[in-house]
Amino acid sequence: TVQGTARRMRHEGYSAGDGEEDHEEQGKGIIPSPIMLLSGHAAPVYSVSFDPSGRFIASGSHDKEVFLWSVSTCENVGVLRGHKNAVLKVAWNSAGTRVATASADKTVGLWDSETGKRLKKFDDHAKVCNCVDVAKGEMHLVSGGDDGRALIWDPRSRRPTGSFDAGFAVTCVAFSFDENLVFSGGIDNEVKAWDRRQGMVSFAMQGHKDTVTGISVSPDGTKLLSNGMDRVLREWDIRPFSAGDRLLKEYVGVQHNPEKNLLRCSWSWDGEMVSSGSADQVVHIWDVATAEELYHLPGHAGSVNEVAFHPSESVIASAGSDSNIFLGEL
Repeated sequence: TVQGTARRMRHEGYSAGDGEEDHEEQGKGIIPSPIMLLSGHAAPVYSVSFDPSGRFIASGSHDKEVFLWSVSTCENVGVLRGHKNAVLKVAWNSAGTRVATASADKTVGLWDSETGKRLKKFDDHAKVCNCVDVAKGEMHLVSGGDDGRALIWDPRSRRPTGSFDAGFAVTCVAFSFDENLVFSGGIDNEVKAWDRRQGMVSFAMQGHKDTVTGISVSPDGTKLLSNGMDRVLREWDIRPFSAGDRLLKEYVGVQHNPEKNLLRCSWSWDGEMVSSGSADQVVHIWDVATAEELYHLPGHAGSVNEVAFHPSESVIASAGSDSNIFLGEL
């Protein structure tokens, strides 16, 4: 059964400033109205992601379910059921045909986005599975867990095809563009770049003073964004032979709180903006060129856990602990 509702919203967020004309009734582009509220989850929403075509959204929640939404109608078009605990991260494959999920039930799920069926259940993590990413090319997954490991998965195999022991709980993971590196962040406050062939750390990025809760590789593959509980968003140079300090810049304004949610971070499709989850219930978006805040968007009544940028349009989706998702034009 399909569930969930969408309705037009009117609040002071999701607009560039006081000079904006009121265009509440009609969206300029791909969504029905400049701001849409997508409600249906029964508990905090921890993750949200656009599929590569920008036509669908997947959202993962503490209610153990993943909802699929149509961007053009903002209607719920599917529910992925099967996890036995909170869904902490969702990610699409490059074809938009599969959704990968990381859950507190210690498993990674791989789902058919059209039929809603779970195709694979990977259960090698000994503790909570916090995160998952899907490679851009080959259909490989990487997951990270409280057991201190980042695991590589090939859907053709039941067992992990690679394992990296970080020694501390892994809270976020990402593939490099060429898939030669796997990045992991965790409670040891650093981001590690693992060489997949050698199974060793190629380089590490140190600077955060508290747990790294989210990482994201830039659209051109040369930079990595990290969100830390030290309330700083950091941008790093991840080119293989980069010399000297890899830290490029810092973005300030993001908030964390005692809930200690794994607040994620993201790049816009053109690499010109970044955003992150923030516990102050506000969507923060920064300009990459200047590191200054471009948008400060209220509306959620709980922590903003993840913000996702549409892959080709000026539209964002935000997932909140208020059980809601906002879809808005910038």
